[in-house]
Amino acid sequence: MSLTPKSSVLLPLYIYPDHGAWDVLHTTIVENPTLDFIIIVNPNSGPGAPPWWPNADYVREIPKLSAQPNVQTLGYVATTYCKRPISEVFDDVEMYASWSKTPGLGVGGIFFDETPNLFSEEVKMYLDAITMRVKESQGIRGQRLVVHNPGSAVDSRLADPGPDVTTVVEESYANFQSAEHQQWLSKSPYHRAQSSYMVHSVPSPEVAQLTVGLRARAGYLFVTDVETEYYHRFGASWDKFIAAMCSG
Repeated sequence: MSLTPKSSVLLPLYIYPDHGAWDVLHTTIVENPTLDFIIIVNPNSGPGAPPWWPNADYVREIPKLSAQPNVQTLGYVATTYCKRPISEVFDDVEMYASWSKTPGLGVGGIFFDETPNLFSEEVKMYLDAITMRVKESQGIRGQRLVVHNPGSAVDSRLADPGPDVTTVVEESYANFQSAEHQQWLSKSPYHRAQSSYMVHSVPSPEVAQLTVGLRARAGYLFVTDVETEYYHRFGASWDKFIAAMCSG
C-alpha cells in the first residue's frame, strides 16, 4: 500500500487548442484513469465575449476533456488583486455558467487568479462574494469548485472559511527552495487538502523527486521544467511529472 498521499493535477491549460495541440493531454488522461485532472481553461484572459466567443476551437476541444471521468474543468477569471470591478468578475462567472447550455462545454468551477494574500475587510468581502457567486450559480456544474490563486501563503483571516482550494505556491524552483519562501509558506493556514502548489523552472532530473515530495504537502500539483510561458506548453518533463503523480 502506498504511503505517499495521492494528489490531483491542477493544470493551467493556456495552450490555444489548434487541431492536435491538446493531443498530448488527451492521451495522458486516457492512459492514467486513476489520476484526477483539474484543468483550467482560459480562452481569452477569461471566457471571452461576442463576437470572439463562442470560439469553434474551444467548443470542439473542451467537450473531449469533459467526456473523461477523471477530468474536471475550471474557468479562468482574473481579479487583479481585487482591484478589478467585482461586476466584471461576476459577468465572467456568468459567461462560464452559460457554457453549460452547450453539451460537454460547461465548467465545474472557477479559478480566480491574482487574489491577495494580505487581509483587509474590503478584500475579505470581495473574495467571499466572488466565491459565493460561483457556489450559487446554476450554470456551474458539479461541486462548483472554487480556487483562489495568491501564489503565496495567505493571512489566516482570509481562510475563514476561504475557498475550496488555494494556490499557496506559484514559484520558480529556485525561489521555492529559498529559506525565506519556506518560512513564509510554513505560516499557511490551509491543510494539504485545500492547498495547491505550482512550481516551474525545475531542473528536469529533479521533477520526479520534487513531485513525490510535494504530494505530502498539497492535494493539487503542477510541476514543470519549463522556464518561460510555462502554462503554454507541456515541456520535456511532462511525462516525468505524470509518472511521479501516479507512483506508489
